Amino acid sequence: MTLEAEDVRTIEKFALQNAVKYGKSPQIGAVMGRVMGECPNLRPRAKEIAPVIEKILKDVSEGDPKSWRRQLEALAPELIEELNVKKEPEKGLKPLDVEEGEKVVMRFAPNPNGPPTLGSTRGIVVNSEYVKKYGGSFIIRFDDTDPQTKRPMLEAYGWYLEDCRWLDAVPDKVVIASDRLPVYYKYAEKLLGLGHAYVCFCKGEDFKKYKDSKEPCPHRGQTAEENLKYWKKMLAGEYEEKEAVVRIKTDIKHKDPALRDYGVFRIVKTPHPRPEVADRYVVWPLLDFEGAIEDHELGMTHIIRGKDLMDSEKRQGYIYDYLGWKYPKTTHWGRIKIHEFGKFSTSGLRRAIEEGEYSGWDDPRLPTLRALRRRGILPQAIRKFMIDMGVGETDVSISLDTLYAENRKLVDISSNRYFFVWNPVELEILGTSPRTARPPLHPTEDRGCREIEVGTKLYVCQEDVDNLKVGDSIRLKDLYNIEITSITPLQGRYIGASVEVVRKERIRIIHWAPIDGVHVTVLAPHGKFEGIGEPQVAGELDHLVQFERFGFCRIDSVDNGIFAYFAHK
Repeated sequence: MTLEAEDVRTIEKFALQNAVKYGKSPQIGAVMGRVMGECPNLRPRAKEIAPVIEKILKDVSEGDPKSWRRQLEALAPELIEELNVKKEPEKGLKPLDVEEGEKVVMRFAPNPNGPPTLGSTRGIVVNSEYVKKYGGSFIIRFDDTDPQTKRPMLEAYGWYLEDCRWLDAVPDKVVIASDRLPVYYKYAEKLLGLGHAYVCFCKGEDFKKYKDSKEPCPHRGQTAEENLKYWKKMLAGEYEEKEAVVRIKTDIKHKDPALRDYGVFRIVKTPHPRPEVADRYVVWPLLDFEGAIEDHELGMTHIIRGKDLMDSEKRQGYIYDYLGWKYPKTTHWGRIKIHEFGKFSTSGLRRAIEEGEYSGWDDPRLPTLRALRRRGILPQAIRKFMIDMGVGETDVSISLDTLYAENRKLVDISSNRYFFVWNPVELEILGTSPRTARPPLHPTEDRGCREIEVGTKLYVCQEDVDNLKVGDSIRLKDLYNIEITSITPLQGRYIGASVEVVRKERIRIIHWAPIDGVHVTVLAPHGKFEGIGEPQVAGELDHLVQFERFGFCRIDSVDNGIFAYFAHK
């Protein structure tokens, strides 16, 4: 296949950079990766292009290190400089490019088709943190102009604002895009009148043929008067869905097909879920248009967006150029992959909830802020987790263990300790009498003790019983020592309360629960656990406690037994 001269130049410069960097023939894998990142128009044809890249790499390989460096200095000196810069791993937020006297204005723009997830939380925290740092303004803009495919949830608007408050990221202004269609219409008419946009009646497959062949469609040459007439008919509902779209005129021969005369308005006759909007409009802006207009109208100075949306900036650049606007300073970041959740989408989670796979948006198995909050994860831990991740184009793959470690630092001192026995087995103690156990509420803080009345029977975990045999000595934590005399039924003999014996003989220590304890259910990402806990746990409603040898849990309800959400170990 034949490549355009610019694409060939791109391949050559990255091949030369790879050769200079390692002092040997360039490697196709590394070069292919850089080329695909630089030339999105080539991605769909990666298999076809590979042999062409191999041919170019073969030609480069015939040189030597001196010639490679000489050629690279002539072709792309900036890549030589890139090799000379030592890249240190970044942690935290790097400084913004802020001009003297400039007031920083930043935004987070979610589609409210579900509550915030860990993925979207990064945008909330980082944008709000930058604004705090520079004394600027933080805006929440709901991009809800798709009432059909990514249909908004009415509850989600409030959920976002609630979670923003919880994260200490209260916005200075809230904008709802579906309230502002007249603003978008005004700019559409201006662009149509200036001849920078047109109404296209091509079927989707027909326009794709024109676009792929770099040819204008038959409607591109319509006069401004004709386009404005068709536009008014669109607004009046005289066309059906997919019958007409508004397109921005770009470079029809642009090397990237995604940038050739892209659509900015389409007809959608599905009513919007917000009653204030309902069926008032049938012409809706696409995200690139709505976002471009709002970023200007709201005075955005800096934008952080995913690197997968780099094309958005290029598409929106045409609108800014046509209207004489200056584009905000833009930073791109890579995707987040949370090991425990893998890939997730709000629409996918919504379907799973509707199908009964999850109990709701706060199910502890979900990556939503609502779920994390109910589990007892603190907002300070989430903010630090997100800020430490930094802002960079490298994709981030991270474990929730990092978040849990931050949370543990915050909750360890404040969380009282209690016994919870899951999969309980009754244990009878011989040779003892009823007494009161007084385990400390906290191992290091002077917070007093809880009192547990103990008879001659109590509960222990089945998994502890599985490892026992007759003759074993064990210590019941904060109570006394016993020797196992029978497995079925489970019985033990009191042999004293000395802690020194436990240390000297390395006797195993297990926890326990009183026979008259309360029923406890713990819902966790890794399963549901039922058992017996100390009665005093009922006094910890809405608090985070540590069930010893089990983990930190938030007590969610105490009405019919104890119901808790697992936070982490």
